[in-house]
Amino acid sequence: MTDTVPSFDLSGSVALVTGSARGIGRATALALAAAGADVAFGVRREGDGTDLEQRISAMGRCALPVTMDVTDLDASAVALDQAAAGLGPVDILVNNAGIPDAQRAHKMSLELTDRVLDVNLRAPWVLSCEVARRLIAAKKPGRIVNISSTAHYRYDGGGAALYAVTKTAIARMTEALSVEWAYANINVNAIAPGMFVTEMTDGMFERIGDPRPGLARQRVPEPDGLDTSLLYLVDPASECVTGAVIKVDDGQAARGSIR
Repeated sequence: MTDTVPSFDLSGSVALVTGSARGIGRATALALAAAGADVAFGVRREGDGTDLEQRISAMGRCALPVTMDVTDLDASAVALDQAAAGLGPVDILVNNAGIPDAQRAHKMSLELTDRVLDVNLRAPWVLSCEVARRLIAAKKPGRIVNISSTAHYRYDGGGAALYAVTKTAIARMTEALSVEWAYANINVNAIAPGMFVTEMTDGMFERIGDPRPGLARQRVPEPDGLDTSLLYLVDPASECVTGAVIKVDDGQAARGSIR
């Protein structure tokens, strides 16, 4: 045991964050850089994320935007190659990219069904396996954090059933892969956020109205409210934590407060 409380120090680490142009992915990329990591961040179109690159560079860290469609398996491998060439081998992966369905299950087209499954489940599975394959070959430890959702725990029938199913699958994937790769010192964990201010929730609020009056703390937090949970899971301080799914919902599950 040590007599000091560890602080987050990711110096020497290289992170790849998918879906980084905005919202949780953007906040995650900034938090990792602030803790000392060099960051490759996935964007859909070349030129996206210029401001993010500038902000990370201003922190004194290296930033590398990589154009990637997470459903394109070849592009994902190329993104890892680009990150390795520009920054060094990736030892932190944050699978953040995801899309909602916002439709009743029986009204979803097959095309939308396939798209949600591809982005929310197949892509993080394949990318996690590719990162793990490279770490195992290099005999290096690593950290993988998957972004699930509180929809994993509760779905109220509002028209996002498949989204909820994929986020439960992400939680189970996290648990299973943590067992698979424990021998290689690759920790796999997940965060299950509640409602945070993102483009996804903006669209939901347009449909259902302002949810804040019904929440225990009557607020919807900004994405940087996830920073410390994320940093803990990728920091050496959490070396014994793997297979965990951490719910971060600002008490939203309470659905009101006792006064």
